[in-house]
Amino acid sequence: MGRTYFRKAALSAAAVGVAAMAGSLPGWARALFDSSPLQEERFAILAQAVGRDRWKLLVLEQIKARPLCWEERQDGLMNPSLNNFDFTGICSRYLDSNGYSLRTSGRDVDKRYRLRLKQSKNGLALQALDSVRGGGFTVARASNVRRDKNAFVKLTLEPGWSLERRSYKGRTLSHVYFANTKPINTLMAASKARTFDSSLTFTASAPKPPSQPGGRRLNRQRGPVRLTVIPFRP
Repeated sequence: MGRTYFRKAALSAAAVGVAAMAGSLPGWARALFDSSPLQEERFAILAQAVGRDRWKLLVLEQIKARPLCWEERQDGLMNPSLNNFDFTGICSRYLDSNGYSLRTSGRDVDKRYRLRLKQSKNGLALQALDSVRGGGFTVARASNVRRDKNAFVKLTLEPGWSLERRSYKGRTLSHVYFANTKPINTLMAASKARTFDSSLTFTASAPKPPSQPGGRRLNRQRGPVRLTVIPFRP
């Protein structure tokens, strides 16, 4: 009886260990996990200003209705009100890759794709970047961007993206996915196509007229040219 118990315990521990490493393994390991959709109104995808030019991604979850874990300010930024009370059992925080990751076409995405916040003149974008081959695609974005150490910028998911919860053999885990039903290759190809199309948008200028010998310029006068008449003298 004792041997049977310890054998089952060892197998169970091994299964959990494989599940924990699945994000860094290909194929069969990444297919171990399942997921289920979440009520997105209970979540906030936020960007926190760090230092002079960096941003940190975090996801907040409202478990109980009150008190509020975050509140929108009049300027559109989000106030992290969970800092004002003991939020145990009321709010959940997902701060790094241990708390959230990417899932596409029903599979965990390889660890080489990393979520990064990038700011440009058009706003702030949460992008999944391929750290090995380069390139990437946008998962969420924000247009109202102001750096404030006491407030967060709220990001909105791009069309096709949603939040899901990780599960393993019917057991719900705390890990949150940024999920899309399309395969990773399709998302990468679509992103490259949009970048290529935008590069073709330009304004062509008319060619400059050729310069004349001796530094003379072309006569740009339009209409009939007035000639000088020299009287005839026999």
